[in-house]
Amino acid sequence: MTAPLDLLADAHWTLLSTDAGAVESPDGLPDTDTAVPARAPGTVAGALAAAGLPIEDLDGRDWWFRTEVSVPDGTESIRLHLEGIATLTEVWVDGTLTTTSTSMFVPVTVEALVAGTVSIALCCRSLDAALAKRRPRGRWRSSMISSQGLRWVRTSMLGRAPVFTGAPAPVGPWRAVRCVAVDVPAVTVRGLVRDGRCVLQVDGTATTGAAVRIELGDSVFELSADADGRVTDEIDAGERALWWPHTHGDPTLHDVTVTVDGHVVHFRVGFRSSALRDTTLLVNEVPVFCRGGCWVPLDPITLQNDLDHLRDTLTSYVEAGLNMVRLTGTMVYESAEFHTLCSELGIMVWQDVMLATIDPPDDPAVESAVVDEVRAMLATAGGPSLVVVSGGSETYQQPTMLGLAADESRIPLLDSIIPDVVHAFSGVAYVPSTPSGGDLATHVGSGFAHYFGIGGYLRPLSDVRYARVAFATECLAFSVPPERRVVDSVFGSAHPAGHDPRWKATVPRDRGASWDFEDVRDHYVRTLFDVEPSAVRRDDPERYLDLGRAAVCEAVTQSFGFWRQVDSGCGGALVLTLRDLEPGAGWGFTDSTGIAKAPWYAVARASAPITVLVTDEGMDGLRLDVMNDGADPVAGTLTVRAHQRTGAVAAEGVRQLALDAHSSWTGTADGVVGRFTDMTHAHRFGSRTVDAVSVVLAAPEGTVLAEAVHLVENGLLPLQNSVGLTASAAPQGDGRWTLTVACTDAAQYVCVDVDGYRASDSWFHLAPGTSRALTLLPRSGSTTPRGHVRAVNSTARATVTVLER
Repeated sequence: MTAPLDLLADAHWTLLSTDAGAVESPDGLPDTDTAVPARAPGTVAGALAAAGLPIEDLDGRDWWFRTEVSVPDGTESIRLHLEGIATLTEVWVDGTLTTTSTSMFVPVTVEALVAGTVSIALCCRSLDAALAKRRPRGRWRSSMISSQGLRWVRTSMLGRAPVFTGAPAPVGPWRAVRCVAVDVPAVTVRGLVRDGRCVLQVDGTATTGAAVRIELGDSVFELSADADGRVTDEIDAGERALWWPHTHGDPTLHDVTVTVDGHVVHFRVGFRSSALRDTTLLVNEVPVFCRGGCWVPLDPITLQNDLDHLRDTLTSYVEAGLNMVRLTGTMVYESAEFHTLCSELGIMVWQDVMLATIDPPDDPAVESAVVDEVRAMLATAGGPSLVVVSGGSETYQQPTMLGLAADESRIPLLDSIIPDVVHAFSGVAYVPSTPSGGDLATHVGSGFAHYFGIGGYLRPLSDVRYARVAFATECLAFSVPPERRVVDSVFGSAHPAGHDPRWKATVPRDRGASWDFEDVRDHYVRTLFDVEPSAVRRDDPERYLDLGRAAVCEAVTQSFGFWRQVDSGCGGALVLTLRDLEPGAGWGFTDSTGIAKAPWYAVARASAPITVLVTDEGMDGLRLDVMNDGADPVAGTLTVRAHQRTGAVAAEGVRQLALDAHSSWTGTADGVVGRFTDMTHAHRFGSRTVDAVSVVLAAPEGTVLAEAVHLVENGLLPLQNSVGLTASAAPQGDGRWTLTVACTDAAQYVCVDVDGYRASDSWFHLAPGTSRALTLLPRSGSTTPRGHVRAVNSTARATVTVLER
């Protein structure tokens, strides 16, 4: 049976603005032609942007969304579903106020008697007017926002916290809006693993005594609604294929069909267990190193997801070896489609409750609203991808940094109310807040930390070893420049970088700080490469940005390379952030359109399910870690080569490896070579003879499974006229091309810049006299590859040569 007809599916909405409080009901709205077309779901900002109008005064005015719908003959009542509407809202049906909403995160349902044509009006009242009302102050002031009254309102900090540039305040029906003429049963099914057995958890409502039929593969289960119309049960589903994050196995989903009173609903469920052991996440009893980053809305103006864009974005995370995204307490809850795709692709979700830095009031109404939003979130994200729920973001760190004692800053919402809701849901771990779990919320060596030692606090890269981060739910925040083509298209050239107001407007800055995150990036250019970034920017702004990109890559490589080691004590690392909210040099490791920036490739190399990590251990030489996170064993040959400046191989060794599923091997480069070579030049016996060390893991048939290059000289290699770069592209026959990059001298941070194509890797090192084969993946409309390859230690760059088809 098909789903009930949505009467609003083709509705035409209009948007009208009035002064705060000037109009009490839809009848009082002026007859005017100033109304603009709008969408529902959608936002005020989205409608204004589509109409070419300035996006301003979003919280200062009242905003009216209006439409009319025709109901079928014989229909006497409708049910209006609003999955989320921001923020202080009145719902009017045929001129009658039917309900109000004070939370943008709690769904609203309205029933009304109707006939013929029905008018619907949604009035989003001025948030500024509501915040002008005096309320009790919190125990501390949030450093993120200026309007401290927001602690009383269940809404997003987007557009209200200056650190998030490019995102207007969300106002309007930002989640799905439906209007149906019939009532239908609402029964949901989700999968669990309990005591080693796969379980179907059934919950919902139907008519009293209604028969409920559940089909899972060849198994059929019969239930019935109780006297109150409740359908609640747990069904032993026996042994089934488990769901895994994609890095550790197959994200297997099972089709389930539920039939109630002739209504048929289809679900896809996954069976998995998960638990936190200290700061290590166990999935199906296997420790998982969580790597990924903090999510931002793909469209921060409308907050709507184009499903193809959403799938492409999440698929790119899978291709990069990332297995977790965190939805932070400063943003918004994501759509059901988002969670469905994460479950399908094997991406785990860490979900914050939308609380950040504020002191939530000890108020029954606020607490009840938060409970309702958590339940709504759990219902939306009920698949296997949701593994952790956190009570909020920096909700405990803020009072700690302001000097409050631990007992002065306890929050019942985070300590007991929210966890009770989460634990009742089952199968999801709970963390009180990020950061939390250490002696203090500012400590990083225990519990869940926001680690900005490397980054905002300007610590050396060696700090990653001293800090012994247990789990970084945020880390590695820099102002990351987009790639050259993007900079040219947005800003005209690299010349505005570092000083132009248009450029600076996109650079993240903490509220009230006298510095920004471009200053942070420049610090690491200065300390890692021993150059003065301002001097380079003055003479060569393109090189200035390239050195900044390389410095961030260096920070990411060394940090993730240490954290992923099995004995590092780190359970995971999530970067801040995966994407920019607007064009420019934001925190994102991809730009606002999803194009990868330089550090994206560094984190992808360290995150691959099968990878080789090379770490300089000083007098102990080069440490090698070969990781196999996958569900299948890996056998292959590990080859270590020490390359001289001329390209000659000074030392070489081979070792056969056999790694079980979910395992790793640790050794040394000297151990593989079998003799002392001083590959790192730590002993200083005469002049350095080795420029680079390459490590390759190859399958028995010769396929390269993983590779890494370590440059022996620290810092920035001397700038040469040329390092002998060449690049040739050969078609693969399926729209993709093989790009072979080679060099004569050591090439530091080789960047692949090909118009219309995405390279499988970039910003990597090449050893002298070696080559590397990459894949060029076409973007829409791509033709023959045209572009270049460059390195930060070479003045000359190589034009891509196209070989004969």
